[in-house]
Formats: sequence, C-alpha cells, structure tokens
Amino acid sequence: MEFDNYFKLEIEAKNVNESFARGVVAMFCTELKPTVSEINDIKTAVSEAVTNSIVHGYNGNGGKIIIEAGIRENVLDIKVIDSGVGIEDIDMALQPFFTTKSDEEHSGMGFTLMDSFMSSLEVKKNEPTGLIVHMQKVIKG
Repeated sequence: MEFDNYFKLEIEAKNVNESFARGVVAMFCTELKPTVSEINDIKTAVSEAVTNSIVHGYNGNGGKIIIEAGIRENVLDIKVIDSGVGIEDIDMALQPFFTTKSDEEHSGMGFTLMDSFMSSLEVKKNEPTGLIVHMQKVIKG
C-alpha cells in the first residue's frame, strides 16, 4: 500500500506510553485537517489499541508495541502491532463486553469502541504471536 506520508514508531508496552502514542498519531493526521471530533475518535481508538496490547497482550509485563500510520488522500491508516500472547478466538473477542479480565477496570468494550470511532477495524493474529489491530479513518474535515 502506497502512502502520501507514513511513520513507524516502536514504544515500550508501558502505561505511560499510551498517551504519547495517541498524541503522536493525532499530530500526524493534522495535515488532513480533521475536525476536533475526528481527532478525538482517533485518539480514543489508538488509546484502546495500545492499552489492549499493554494489558492483555503483555499482561502488564512489558514488551514492544509498533505503531504504523499512513495517509493516503483523505484516509488515515493505523496499525498497532504487538508480539504478546495474542487472542485465541478473535471473533469472540470482538463481541461487546467480552473480556479476559474480570474486574471493574476492564469492560470488554475496547474493540467495540475502536470499531465505532473508526471507519474500519480489522483484528488479526501477528504470527507467530501477538496481534495486529488495523484501523482506518476517513477524514471528512
């Protein structure tokens, strides 16, 4: 896939890097002149994807998260990639309220939020381990 602009960022899977990741992606897409609402949608989706990698992919034990973002015409393309434990049943994990952590902090709505705030969402296994969350947002500006 050819992009007009592109970046790749590798961060440590730590909670403090979640806000950094969403900020970088939000700043990157400003050339598309998104609305405040569109920026907020993107930031929320990136936050959810990165947090899922930290909490579920690596169980809070650290690792690497790669964020790739590209711009083509009026579309922002984002991939959040980890090499964590992955998800056994992705279809099940995409259902609202599904979570592997049964506590008050984890509602099981991460993928549902990503899907509702972005134009498209695809979740697939990152072989041999981990997950690739691929999101796109059409910017109407």
